[in-house]
Amino acid sequence: QVQLVESGGGLVQAGGSLRLSCAASGRTFSNYAMGWFRQAPGKEREFVATISWSVGNTYYADSVKGRFTISRDNAKNTVYLQMNSLKPEDTAVYYCVAAYILVSIPLPRNGKKYDYWGQGTQVTVSS
Repeated sequence: QVQLVESGGGLVQAGGSLRLSCAASGRTFSNYAMGWFRQAPGKEREFVATISWSVGNTYYADSVKGRFTISRDNAKNTVYLQMNSLKPEDTAVYYCVAAYILVSIPLPRNGKKYDYWGQGTQVTVSS
């Protein structure tokens, strides 16, 4: 059974940084895209970033490009989201996701393409 467990959320001031971690277990993820979505109160779920587990190519939402970096550690089966220059509008629950993929280009950005979701971790950015 696939499990995705997020950690690293918290409260930070605007301009600060946080690193989210997602520990993945339950299968080999070599044919998977791993990613992050977020949902703020009263707003729709939003794509943030995704990475191909095998190749390592990435894709980011325009709203976080240049500020956030997604990466993975194959040995630890862990995906990271380094978030720098945080803004109050980044406040949301962040979810780690996994999708089985046949090809790594293009990477999926639609939440419906992701088969597995973690429980989420809260990120709050104060102004």
